[in-house]
Amino acid sequence: MRRRRRLSLTSLIDVIFLLLLFFMLSSTFTRVSEVAFAAAGSGGTKSSERPVFLSLATGSLRLNGSETAIGDLSSALATHRSGDATLGVLVATGADVTAQRLTDLLVALRAIPHITVTVLEAT
Repeated sequence: MRRRRRLSLTSLIDVIFLLLLFFMLSSTFTRVSEVAFAAAGSGGTKSSERPVFLSLATGSLRLNGSETAIGDLSSALATHRSGDATLGVLVATGADVTAQRLTDLLVALRAIPHITVTVLEAT
């Protein structure tokens, strides 16, 4: 009669500990920012001001045809606004614009009060 050897769980615990350590160290704990999109509704209120046009390309950003930087958008849009009225901003992107670049622009625009942003569909 053959005697059974007792099974040692020490090596299994070591492997589980190493896997746990690996996954903890390789995970990221940063919070991902989100950009809220709202569906266009029908019959919204009309603004008396004309909307401004932002053209976003890989290396440039143009506001009504003149070159501007993302950091200077607040002051550049203030020159096109009269009072506290809501200003419409139309954003057109080039075919080579990355999603990250568009997200950076939308985050910068979200920080500016009293504007409505519409992203035009690329054709």
